[in-house]
Amino acid sequence: MNTIATHINRFNDLLAYPAERLQDIGLAGARLYVSGIFFPAGLSKIENWGVTMFLFESEYQVPLLSPTLAAWLGTAGELLLPVLLTLGLFGRFSAVGLFVVNLVAVLSLSTIEPAALGQHLLWGLALSIVILWGPGKLSADYLLQRQAAARQS
Repeated sequence: MNTIATHINRFNDLLAYPAERLQDIGLAGARLYVSGIFFPAGLSKIENWGVTMFLFESEYQVPLLSPTLAAWLGTAGELLLPVLLTLGLFGRFSAVGLFVVNLVAVLSLSTIEPAALGQHLLWGLALSIVILWGPGKLSADYLLQRQAAARQS
């Protein structure tokens, strides 16, 4: 029995080594992927504000907010938070913010197609990974933390 456990542990260690080396690239990829979805959505909202307001007044049923406030907050979130997430600046904060924007988008639609729901779930998963593990070493947060640590030394 110990032999099997030893082989399993060795196999896991063999896979863990390259996975750990790729973690920061994966985190950066998750940040860029989600930012590439939300930022263009924010741009499309400001390009045609009349349509945006119409959708928030008639199609989207955002709980607890007026349609005007929901449109402004949603658009601001889709424009500012992806930039922060891309840079990895306030990485967890921006991931939480986009997670909330994503969740509100799903909750505000009376019906959502399964494929669209699948996309929102994927975006939520990618954001959850950044929330749980942080933005990684390829981020402004990491650079700022290193600078702060160097100053204290």
